[in-house]
Amino acid sequence: MKIAVVKEQAAGEARVAATPETVKKFIGLGAQVAVEAGAGLTASIADADYAAAGANVADRAATVAGADIVLGVQGPDVASLSGANPGAWIVAGLNPFGERARVDAYAAAGYEALAMEFMPRITRAQSMDILSSQSNLSGYKAVLDAAAEYGRAFPMMMTAAGTVSAARVFIMGVGVAGLQAIATARRLGAQVSATDVRAATKEQIESLGAKAIFVEKVAGIEGEGSGGYATEMSDEYKAAQAELVSAHIAKQDIVITTALIPGRPAPRLISDAQIATMKPGSVIVDLAVEQGGNVEGAMPGEVVVRHGVKIVGHRNVPSRLAADTSALFSRNLFNFLSAFWDKDKNAPVLDEEIGNAIRLTQGGKVVNERLLG
Repeated sequence: MKIAVVKEQAAGEARVAATPETVKKFIGLGAQVAVEAGAGLTASIADADYAAAGANVADRAATVAGADIVLGVQGPDVASLSGANPGAWIVAGLNPFGERARVDAYAAAGYEALAMEFMPRITRAQSMDILSSQSNLSGYKAVLDAAAEYGRAFPMMMTAAGTVSAARVFIMGVGVAGLQAIATARRLGAQVSATDVRAATKEQIESLGAKAIFVEKVAGIEGEGSGGYATEMSDEYKAAQAELVSAHIAKQDIVITTALIPGRPAPRLISDAQIATMKPGSVIVDLAVEQGGNVEGAMPGEVVVRHGVKIVGHRNVPSRLAADTSALFSRNLFNFLSAFWDKDKNAPVLDEEIGNAIRLTQGGKVVNERLLG
């Protein structure tokens, strides 16, 4: 069983799909591991560190040649996989909806593509969940990015020259990223509030010491979809939410938006008119900018100014903390493969529940129901 770890090809991608720690663990299972030269440099991992862990460090062609499993952060191009074994597993964040042509190419080439972002949110798969591990650090980094753009201090400071008021930070969307953003902003001393369409998150918000801002008197709206993800809301709820947010957002110094719905464009949470009500010098960080954005006027990869308000739209936020996000991502991959490792076959054998959820292609065809519907 040969596992290949390839260098990421996507522009701006600094993460890597394995670390010396996980290389050692894979070898401990009985696998051979090959790592493409330079794969970990942008995540502060030298080739010598992989070699010391027992990996064979080589060029792309030699790394992939004879591979049974290819690990990536983002899906590698099919052309770069030439030499991998027929039926080889491609295990990565494959962006199946946004990169459908690449998924079709995997099928045509006979590879079995496994999309880690389709991992079901069940208890036994928590340690395999790349969305949660990467979102956690994204929420943290979003607050730091906001602080870097904000021209004032976060905590209240009482000095001989007078008092500096605490920054008001509003988090919109309280999934993994939002919860970490709340915790980080609180640690920095901000006055924090948060909202979400899922009523169940109110207790989580308050447990972190933030103020929960929720629509009231709109009966029967929970916003909870399968796996704990948010769902599309009714027009009644959207109108009530817009009114509530408009009143609250005008008083905020920093807003961080994190709302995503799998397989759909990001919901619009903040309009240009609402931005115009904010104080000059305020900051908005849109973590959903690459999926269409939660904020009107947000631009992927740019910091733009509208009505005196900075709108931060960094691409690939997890990659901005590449050393830590790589460590977590690589553990997700190891936890996944090791959980299904068959010692007799010296290979992983997926069960039906998780296999059917994440498998995109098999036997030359696209097989995942979410892509066939």
